[in-house]
Amino acid sequence: MYEGAYELDRSADGGYTARISARGTSVLASPMINRGTAFTARERQELGLTGLLPSGVSTLDGQLRRTYAQYSRQAGDLAKWVYLANLRSRNEVLFYRLLSEHIEEMLPIVYTPTVGLAIERFSSEFRRPRGVYLSVDHPEDVETALRNTGLGAEDVDLLVATDSEGILGIGDQGVGGIEISVGKLAVYTAAAGIHPSRVIPVVLDMGTDNLALLNDEMYLGERHARIRDERYDQLIDTYVTACTKLFPNAMLHWEDFGASNARRILDRYATQVCTFNDDMQGTAAVVLAAAFSAVRAAGGRMRDQRVVIHGAGTAGLGIADMMRDVMIREGLSHEEATRRFWALGSRGLLVDDNPRLRDFQVPYAHPAAEVAGWSADGRGIGIAEVVAKVRPTMLIGTSTQAGAFTESLVRDMAAHTDRPIIMPLSNPTSKAEAMPADVLAWTGGRALVATGSPFAPVELDGVTYRIAQANNALVFPGLGLGVTVARASRITDRMIAAAADAVARLSDATRPGAPLLPPVSDLRPVSAAVAIAVAEAAVAEGLAQVPVEHPIQQVHEAMWRPDYPRVETKPL
Repeated sequence: MYEGAYELDRSADGGYTARISARGTSVLASPMINRGTAFTARERQELGLTGLLPSGVSTLDGQLRRTYAQYSRQAGDLAKWVYLANLRSRNEVLFYRLLSEHIEEMLPIVYTPTVGLAIERFSSEFRRPRGVYLSVDHPEDVETALRNTGLGAEDVDLLVATDSEGILGIGDQGVGGIEISVGKLAVYTAAAGIHPSRVIPVVLDMGTDNLALLNDEMYLGERHARIRDERYDQLIDTYVTACTKLFPNAMLHWEDFGASNARRILDRYATQVCTFNDDMQGTAAVVLAAAFSAVRAAGGRMRDQRVVIHGAGTAGLGIADMMRDVMIREGLSHEEATRRFWALGSRGLLVDDNPRLRDFQVPYAHPAAEVAGWSADGRGIGIAEVVAKVRPTMLIGTSTQAGAFTESLVRDMAAHTDRPIIMPLSNPTSKAEAMPADVLAWTGGRALVATGSPFAPVELDGVTYRIAQANNALVFPGLGLGVTVARASRITDRMIAAAADAVARLSDATRPGAPLLPPVSDLRPVSAAVAIAVAEAAVAEGLAQVPVEHPIQQVHEAMWRPDYPRVETKPL
């Protein structure tokens, strides 16, 4: 890897050597090689740093203690995000070491939800540019912009791109969406050891319909309404074509696209390039992992589940798609598997006589004749009626409707299944369909629960129930690592299901109070397990472009660890 001021090479022992040609302040300005007060006296002399640093020499551990204390003193989450961003711009190794050792605490800061605040303030708080900014008004510049990173064909494992239309829960954020790509890649590195020099964050600036941004004189993006015509598709296609040409081994990750484009883009390119949409496939995979774990704890099979999904958007039906594929592999026909799902949108249960169904909702719409006798109101057949009629074994919430899973509804479900599987997944906590403490109380502790937001353990009748958080970070970092190790040419549903199964097997939910999923604090070992499963699945499907004969060792060797590289000085 070449950064102009230095060359960073992988050594035979798995470490890195930095061959540094820069001197003086140029060394301190290069975050991948700058180690600040940890430079030894000899290194300071050879690199022209004499007198540019305090005389005391720190260890990395000493720097960690100092920076964690500084971080802890920051007043509020946004201030902590700014502190970490500034640290990353100075010293990437120290940043990633700090993040890795405090991943559970800092994940909500570098990523959701705090990154949303940083995105909203991107233009007014702009500091150091990071990533690649591509404009719908200048598609001819896409290849040039990607070349300007200075990275070659063998230097990039992963690109994360957003068009910023569906950022977290705050919607259209224009050019500020670059920070969601930056944050996502930080998690890839901290959790799975994807080297930070081998990734590129990208924003596809399509304009914005956010009037507050358009009227803000500080706004740094394209100042026009969001483009939705053929120019949108042209930029997407130009981007994919350029990436495929310049970085043929890289995985293309799509993040926070609007519902009207997310599935369409994935469907278009999934069979052409190695690509992945975390909002659809990552969410589905971690929920599938929770479902695998819960079904095993309940002593059943996926093919026997009756699943009600409250929230028939791309996330909810992406979950249905992945579960359905598993049911089919367990012996059901496509039609039989599809009919084991009942999905509700803004107008209640999806029914085939509704002319406003989206294309991805149509397969899950039940015949009007089948539900003709069901009670309905002005908004269609509601969730309580569906639960009463279907008697589901699994209830999934992706609706953002707080409290939608009421006490009467949950009690009704629990009356007809011994171990009801209930997942109120909507974020943030204020939008959760139910509180896990309530669900457990209403079911006498029999419910198997996973949530989208983190919740404290629940004490009930002498048992401590640890609540599984269906956090995508349990899946996507390991998926990216596995794809990198195998140099997979595509990402398939079976590879994603293998990732989900690997996560599920790391938690034994048959024990009283045990969570359905491993904790976020275990992201490094979880990501390694996922990567092994994904690499093996890529081999089984004939999609690995390099031999994967020792997957455990190959994954272990591929995971970058945030340690300072050995230093060699190159003559000027």
